[in-house]
Amino acid sequence: MQIQTGKPGQRARAVAAVLVLAWSAAAIAADAVSVSNPWVRATVPGQSVAGAYMDITAKANAALVAAESPVAAKVELHTMTMDGGVMKMRAIEKLELPANTTVSLRPGGYHMMLIDIKRELKAGERVPLKLTVQERKGAKSTLQVNAEVRAATGSGHMRHEK
Repeated sequence: MQIQTGKPGQRARAVAAVLVLAWSAAAIAADAVSVSNPWVRATVPGQSVAGAYMDITAKANAALVAAESPVAAKVELHTMTMDGGVMKMRAIEKLELPANTTVSLRPGGYHMMLIDIKRELKAGERVPLKLTVQERKGAKSTLQVNAEVRAATGSGHMRHEK
């Protein structure tokens, strides 16, 4: 099927308008969620996992449904709970982001696990993270974050649950 336009250049203007609208929608979606204080815990040689933490605020109800990073084979969303004096960590499918509420990803609570990291993460460097957020209407958008690597402090006894 061939589309004919009435005036020369009309098709080009229509394509340009569609591209501007698509770019605007992506920019609006990205502005709907903000991230502050992103950081990743430094690792030691041979360590295969690292935790990532941050504060996330959504302007409308949404959910964090995925994350990825070039420094890890995969990134999972996790939660931690105390059970008999032992911290238990388990993966979750999504993290709800209620409208106008800051959700904190912190050690001992919700966090991201960078799994099968490809190299040692040293304090002071930056780790790129791509977050996927799903709006209530089902639309998904991504947000790029550069998390500062911070030196590990303290230790906790935890068990990973599947």
